Amino acid sequence: MKNWNLKALAITVVASLFASCSAPPAQNAAPAKPRVALVLKTLNSPFFIEMQTGAKAAADRLGLDLVVQAAEREVDVEKQMQIVENLIQTGIKALLITPSGSREIVPVLAKAQAAGIPIIVVDTRIDPAAATAASVKTATFIGSDNYEGGRAAGAELILATEGKAKAAVLEGIPGHETGDSRLRGFKDAIKDSPGVKVLASQTANWERDQGFTVFQNMLQAHPSIDAVFACNDMMALGAIEAIAAAGKTGKIRVIGFDAVDDARKAIDMGTMLASVAQFPGEMGRMAVESAAKLIKGETVEADQRVRIELIKKAEAGK
Repeated sequence: MKNWNLKALAITVVASLFASCSAPPAQNAAPAKPRVALVLKTLNSPFFIEMQTGAKAAADRLGLDLVVQAAEREVDVEKQMQIVENLIQTGIKALLITPSGSREIVPVLAKAQAAGIPIIVVDTRIDPAAATAASVKTATFIGSDNYEGGRAAGAELILATEGKAKAAVLEGIPGHETGDSRLRGFKDAIKDSPGVKVLASQTANWERDQGFTVFQNMLQAHPSIDAVFACNDMMALGAIEAIAAAGKTGKIRVIGFDAVDDARKAIDMGTMLASVAQFPGEMGRMAVESAAKLIKGETVEADQRVRIELIKKAEAGK
């Protein structure tokens, strides 16, 4: 019996030695990449797909593990909040977010802050009063000047119509800083032009199909509409489809916002007058670069602006 025990012990010792010799040294294991999360409003928009592309290229270059998630629709702020709550539990090192609701998103950002996660807000600012009430402090905001973009759109409408237009406006989601600022800029641009009259103004929730339906209804109620400003290109493209269905292609000037590929094609074809470009790929790149700095303990500027540019036919293919 004793001999059997000694043999078993010897076998165990040899097996342990073999295992320890064959196991790779722990110090040779590659360190895990810091994981950062980019939470978008949706991935059903070329604008946010381009932002994702810019962010992914920067993450690959900087050695970060980038996870990208989004709700199905831009209006689904509750789903976006659930996504953020789940990501907090995974130990992300930074949160990059395009808020679906400027006020609604603040409570879950407070949870991220409590977990020690730096917050980078992209494209749409959070409501300052709500943030102050919740003691939420973001590391930086990265985006374009939506107000100035709206002003540029209004100025272009005045120029193209010689200050005489019967206009319609397709608004963004009410309460979203992005759409509200664009709308305010547009209204300020045309307020001193009495010949430009807004006959109808209504949200189409950033969506192409709603842009079609809402503008179709506007045309039925106001057949004299000869211009439309849409606070994003998806709604503008929907309006173009409604214009075609009404047999009015070429008779109604359309100005959009974002200058996505389909909008640029429409400008080149002459079915859209202009669109305000704001370069989401640059936003994604800058957001990831800021995250990399914050993870290293470095500081970033509190407000980082991305250029805007009015795209018209001569520039549409660039």
